[in-house]
Order: sequence, then C-alpha cells, then structure tokens
Amino acid sequence: MLLVAEKYQTGFDQPLLQTMYVVKRLAGVQAVQTLSRLNRMAPGKARTFVLDFANEEDDIYKAFKPYYEVTPIGENADPHRLSELQHKLLEWAIFAPDDVNAFAEVWYRRKREHSATDHRLMNSVLDAVVQRFLDREEAEQEEFRGQLTAYRNLYAFLSQIIPYQDSDLEKLYAFVRNLISKLPPPGDGQAFALDDEIALRFFRLQQMTEGSIDLSEGEADPLKGPTEVGTARSPDEEVALSSLIEKLNERFGTDFTEADQLFFDQIRVSAEQDEKIVEAARANNLANFSSYLERMLDELFIDRMEGNEEIFSRVMTDKQFRAAAHEHLASEIFRRAQKTDPVE
Repeated sequence: MLLVAEKYQTGFDQPLLQTMYVVKRLAGVQAVQTLSRLNRMAPGKARTFVLDFANEEDDIYKAFKPYYEVTPIGENADPHRLSELQHKLLEWAIFAPDDVNAFAEVWYRRKREHSATDHRLMNSVLDAVVQRFLDREEAEQEEFRGQLTAYRNLYAFLSQIIPYQDSDLEKLYAFVRNLISKLPPPGDGQAFALDDEIALRFFRLQQMTEGSIDLSEGEADPLKGPTEVGTARSPDEEVALSSLIEKLNERFGTDFTEADQLFFDQIRVSAEQDEKIVEAARANNLANFSSYLERMLDELFIDRMEGNEEIFSRVMTDKQFRAAAHEHLASEIFRRAQKTDPVE
C-alpha cells in the first residue's frame, strides 16, 4: 500500500498497483496520467478498481474520451498570434519597448549569476511598470494581465518547435515572465474562505455510484494547443446561500433544513440574552451549568413554541430527543459565554 501526494502524475511504473483511492480533484490530462498508473499488466492481476471521493463520473469521462481509439485534433496554434499579442500589449502604454530593452540589457548580461546591482536595475524597471498598471481600472488590469499570461504561455509552447529569429519576441518573453510575478494578485489577494461563517457538524459516507465508464459512447472534444488571445479571468459566480446548503446536504448526506437549525439557534440566542443564564455559565463548570440549564429549558422552549409546534412537541414528549437537544445547547451556550467578557 502506497500513500502519496502528487506522485502518480507521470513517469511512475508499478505493475502491482490494482486499487486507487482518489481524494483530490483531477481534470484533463492530469486525470488520465494519474488513473492510468493502474493500467499495467502483472501476474494474477485481473481487474483494477478506483474509489473516488472527489470527482464526478462525467468529468473523468471527458478527460479520457479524447484519447480513446481516435484523438480528434482541433485548431493548431498560430505562430502569428505572438506578434498580435506583442502589439496588443504595447498598445496599453503600460510599458514601452525602452522598458523591455532596459530590462533585457541587464537580464542577458554574460555572467552566471546576477549581482545585487543587477537586481536593483531590473526591479526599478519592473516597479515603474507595476505602478502604471495600478493606475488603471480593475477591468483593464485583468484584461492586461490575461494578455501577458497568454503571451507567456504561447511563446513557451511555440518556441520549442519554431526557431524564431526575432530577438524582440524573446526579450519580451523574459520581461513578461518577470513582470507577471511582480503584479499584485487580483482583488485583495486573499482567497475567499467560509471558515468563519459556516461549520460542518454532521456528515456521513454514502456510495453515490458504482460501475465502469463506457468510453465507446459519445463524442470527444478535440484537443488543441494554446490558440486564444488572452483577455481577462472568468468572473466570480455568485451562489445563493440556499443552494450552498443544498449542495452540502447532497454531498455529505445530511437532511437538515434552515428552519430546524434556526429553532435551536433561537433557543441559544434567547439564553445568551438572559443575564442569569450567562452568569451561571461563567460561574460554573459545564456539568453544573448543564444541571442549571435543565431547569430553565422548558421556559426557553415555551417562549419559542409558536411557529415551531412540531419540534416543540418532539422536545416535550421524546426524552432522548430532549436530552440530545439539552446536551448540545448546554455545551454551546457554555462555550460562547466563556469566550465573552462579563458585562460591565
């Protein structure tokens, strides 16, 4: 058994591998390279098996389909796109040919390593360009960044097979590569995180599907090289909170609703607004506070009875249900009270 991260992408050959557990997203050629580590013959090996926790069947199908029997080829990369991109980048007037030449003069000096003075000179050129970049509107920044990235990727691809004789293209490539690393990240530079907004409290493992993916059906999307002239990154897609809850329920097998959770949140908030309950939480350990809250629980539930009759009835008649609710509420109120400062 091998437990690995980023190991089976390319160049790994172990015929004895028979089963793979996948816990990360895979797409395109990355999925093909990774899962194909199982496609090696060995004595006694009759079948292979993949248990995938992270990917959809349709995504794996789309990744493998272009390589099944016949590989359709799409539009080829056009060498003339480089000159087109070069002109588009210069049209912005964020940098000029003089900036590229000043950078290249230091970058291509005949020495093994650049000195501190060399780095200062190159950074002074790039910093001036970055400042002009920051003076533009956000939409223009993103379009310019997209074109920089497109030029870098297209030149890196085409220069491997086409012997360009234009030194200006090579100098611009070196300049663009270094400029991209100096540009501030989009937005505030922070990835959006929900860590402080939502917490996963319950989950269960559930087998969603089982079987083989039939690659003989359907049409494959053609493979193509880098042909697009870059513009901007794709816009962020807003997702309604209700749909997010639906996805969490679907993914983790939970069946909770907002209404169910809100009832207990209302109980907790009511308790936190009661000075006696908060004082008791601060003055006692959890066990003693839990005993105190048990005597107050009926009053808290009755206050919230209207509009929640079904769950109220369950609390008042089902001892096990009531005990579970009481334990959760006592722990949650106690924890939150301990974290807040006493009211002056």
